Amino acid sequence: MDQFGQLTEVEIINRILKGEKSLYEIIVKRFNSYLYKIGRSYNYNHEDTQDLMQDTYIDAYKNLGQFEKRAGFKTWIIRIMLNNCYRKKQKFSYKNEFANEIIYENETPMFSNSMTDIQKEIHSRELGYIIENSLAQIPEDYRIVFSLREINGLNVSETSALLNISETNVKVRLNRAKTMLRIAVEKSYTAEELFDFNLSYCNPFSKKVMLEINRL
Repeated sequence: MDQFGQLTEVEIINRILKGEKSLYEIIVKRFNSYLYKIGRSYNYNHEDTQDLMQDTYIDAYKNLGQFEKRAGFKTWIIRIMLNNCYRKKQKFSYKNEFANEIIYENETPMFSNSMTDIQKEIHSRELGYIIENSLAQIPEDYRIVFSLREINGLNVSETSALLNISETNVKVRLNRAKTMLRIAVEKSYTAEELFDFNLSYCNPFSKKVMLEINRL
């Protein structure tokens, strides 16, 4: 699959739709980390998150022909994952709140990256527990916005569209989430390390998904 690594999602999808089903594994491996972080941000455990991811990949595969190629595939597949998470919790909407506070978008990063590689290695396991536990204590509305913006790298507009809330609400919730987390989390930790779906999980999981895809 390495020779296909430089293909865009649109190129991969076009080839899949023409019959190259095996290329879907590239999609799975490329987006495992994003979907895993979404599921874990809903406080689903590792196993439930993997089940939701598999459902999402199967749903996406079945509907590849409906993907509008002018839109971003990352946003499209995250929306499917979010819908599956919502459905599992039987919660489909958020209430908008109005901002009574000043919004400083991107004023201060939640995390900085000042640790050495050795320090990161030493603290990586502790980091996972600290951040998971801290995020679990934050109300879901704020936790999901934090996950989409800080962990998965979506912009304000994309997050607003996915959650069906205003861009102002996205900014408010992100700032509130940062305030809640900042007390518990060391500023030297990086957001990208959160809920890491590492290679030891990624490859076996991708093969499992492809077994299901090949049965379709």
